[in-house]
Amino acid sequence: MRLALAEAARVAAADRTPADVPVGAVVLDVEGHVVGRGHNEREATGDPTAHAEVVALRAAASELGRWRLDGCTLVVTLEPCTMCAGALVLARVDRLVFGAYDPKAGAVGSLWDVVRDRRLNHRPEVVGGVLEDECGELLRGWFGGLREVR
Repeated sequence: MRLALAEAARVAAADRTPADVPVGAVVLDVEGHVVGRGHNEREATGDPTAHAEVVALRAAASELGRWRLDGCTLVVTLEPCTMCAGALVLARVDRLVFGAYDPKAGAVGSLWDVVRDRRLNHRPEVVGGVLEDECGELLRGWFGGLREVR
């Protein structure tokens, strides 16, 4: 999770307007080596799918030379949304580890539970709330800064 937090901090440190929400993700292979990294890039790239998880999954698929990421673990600082939860299911990621829960858009138990839907052909193991306070504080600080600017 510390590596994912470092990715999120890269977004928080970027001086761009509008700025991306500081969310970071890493993909680890079966041996625990980082095979993909990502952070939110929607504002930076104008790509609505450039969430940290999708960026990291794309990098891992490229690194491993395959779209099936079985044996891999996705670690992300914020509970994935429906798009990202669907992407990690379709990529056959074995394990999801996330930090802060997202009661407004979380799709891993908070608002929806895409990854545990029995109608889908793959259900990853889920570990939520890892370094939850630290992950949440990064987001609260960033959103608090936005309110001060307005």
